[in-house]
Amino acid sequence: MMEERMGNCWSYTKDQFDNLEKHTQSGIEFVERYSKFVKERSDIEISYAKQIRNLSKKYQPKKNSREEEENKYTSCRAFLSTLNELNDYAGQHEVIAENLTSQIITELSRYLTELKAERKSHFHDGRKAQQQIESLWKQLESSKRRFERDCKEADRAQQYFERMDADINVTKADVEKARQQAQMRHQIAADSKTEYSNYLTKFNQEQNEHYYTLIPNIFQKLQEMEERRIERVGVSMKTYAEVDREVLPIVGKCLDGMTKAAESIEPKTDSKQVVESYKSGFEPPGDVEFEDYGPGQTMKRTVSETSLSNSRGEAKERPGGGKSKGKLWPFIKNKNKGSGPEDFSHLPPEQRRKKLQAKIDDINKDIQKEMDQKDALTKMKGVYEKNPQMGDPASVDPRLVEMAMNIEKLQSEVQKFEGWLAEVEGRLPSRSDPPRRQSGLYESQNSNSTMVDNNCAQDRESPDGSYTEEQSSETQVKVAIANTPEFDDEFDDGDEETLPTIGTCKAVYSFEGHNEGTISVTEGELLFVIEQDKGDGWTRIRRNEEEEGYVPTSYVEVFLETNTKDS
Repeated sequence: MMEERMGNCWSYTKDQFDNLEKHTQSGIEFVERYSKFVKERSDIEISYAKQIRNLSKKYQPKKNSREEEENKYTSCRAFLSTLNELNDYAGQHEVIAENLTSQIITELSRYLTELKAERKSHFHDGRKAQQQIESLWKQLESSKRRFERDCKEADRAQQYFERMDADINVTKADVEKARQQAQMRHQIAADSKTEYSNYLTKFNQEQNEHYYTLIPNIFQKLQEMEERRIERVGVSMKTYAEVDREVLPIVGKCLDGMTKAAESIEPKTDSKQVVESYKSGFEPPGDVEFEDYGPGQTMKRTVSETSLSNSRGEAKERPGGGKSKGKLWPFIKNKNKGSGPEDFSHLPPEQRRKKLQAKIDDINKDIQKEMDQKDALTKMKGVYEKNPQMGDPASVDPRLVEMAMNIEKLQSEVQKFEGWLAEVEGRLPSRSDPPRRQSGLYESQNSNSTMVDNNCAQDRESPDGSYTEEQSSETQVKVAIANTPEFDDEFDDGDEETLPTIGTCKAVYSFEGHNEGTISVTEGELLFVIEQDKGDGWTRIRRNEEEEGYVPTSYVEVFLETNTKDS
């Protein structure tokens, strides 16, 4: 009946009080277990993200390595894009771990502290009420036992009085004394009865208040606390799912990026890049001329100076008088396991030209950097001279001298590499020249006539067709070789009509066009292509109707129009 009057409230008896205490404790332990689960999931996400990042970093191309060189192929660039997207993908798992920690673990930790404090408070109030009702019950039992004892004492006093009154041998004074004692005991019993009645009334009131007001209120609070705990766990579980769902769009973009990178692979383009990277610049040998045999004559083997056989001169004679057998260039094993000679003479002409050009560009960048620093120090020195209190002008001089020496050293390096480049460009045959074979004697003479000292400055063609010339007999030979009609026409600007646009390009690196005929570009700039690279490493571009010039082909990414590619 009492439970029906309490409705949906939790029960009220002592054993239920203990059971509820155990139940709420198990609820707290469940929240702690769920929080530990989320913590371990967060740790897994952090560990997974770290492993993915390490994997991406491990397979990134090393600087100045063969892998970095291979990035000119679309498949290698696609793999690099995949690694970058994978790195971003790892970042999303770090976001998951961070959100799990901030939105669930931290919040549940704070909530658990509050929940434990609230539970402790409610059960403290329940125990206090329980102790209060137990104390009243003890008082009631004590008054009841006292009432019972006083009643028994009154009965014994009454019986003693009656015996004394019936005894004729007892004096009247003793009878009166017994009568008064009996009356006193009856009065004490009456007082005990009144006290017992009062305690009983009080206990019943307190008991009714305990079981119908105090305990139900405490249990109601415990019930509300438990319902809030369950609701909080549900919210945390929903947040757990939402944390994953929030990163799905970005994860999808990462996967889309990987797919796009895979779709950007162009086998034809990679094949052409292989040709561009490894073409040697040698011309196929011409027809072999007929040599008639005559008495006393020795048949001579003639080779073209652009033959695939040993192009470094006549085949060396063996000690026995015979000739060593020359190997074709593609089948010569590279005995230089290191970086090779400084002048890249171990490479085919075309590859050597590209390496030398790249080396010159790098040194020119270093020169420009040193010059910029020198200009800055010169300005600083000027400021010091005008305002001595800011610094000593003489303190800058050692650094200026050091920079001047560095610039001079770098310029000598440029001249040395330009000399080797001019040598290579002078020896590269024009595509319009018909293949021919020459005698070994002529080949040797021609080779000796074009040999120069590698340390001297050489003529080198600039994009506008002009030359920087050093007056020496060796460089005059180079100019004579380079200034052929085919060579000049390739870069002759002249007063020609405006060339049409054949495509667009994007500057991959910034280029400071200091030489005549070149044009400065900044990284990321979009321009128009009006003339393709003809094998000299320069592309002609146009910014607007008034600005056009040459830039290194390696500094721009060219996008030719479809009809231009087909032609």
